[in-house]
Amino acid sequence: MEWYQYVAGFLAGTFFANAVPHFVHGISGNKFPTPFAKPPGKGLSTSTTNVLWALLNIIVACSLFRISKFHHDKPLEMIILFAGAVVISVFLSIRFQGKHKE
Repeated sequence: MEWYQYVAGFLAGTFFANAVPHFVHGISGNKFPTPFAKPPGKGLSTSTTNVLWALLNIIVACSLFRISKFHHDKPLEMIILFAGAVVISVFLSIRFQGKHKE
């Protein structure tokens, strides 16, 4: 397996994990920060914007997963995918722990 396939798998995990809060808030009708809010990442975007942002994240994640050619029966590949999800999840939890509620 090529090195870039491992990178693609790691990034796929980050995009899959990032899609979750945006999708959940969006389908629940709640506002939530997106890169399109004013100011970016701090202001709140509409629920529709969050659903669309989540779907874009899922499309990117699926594309990266396909590039990675990872298989669910190979533990190292699944660990790398999971590591991407863990890294972005912890980073974002720290980044947004002080955000203000609407």
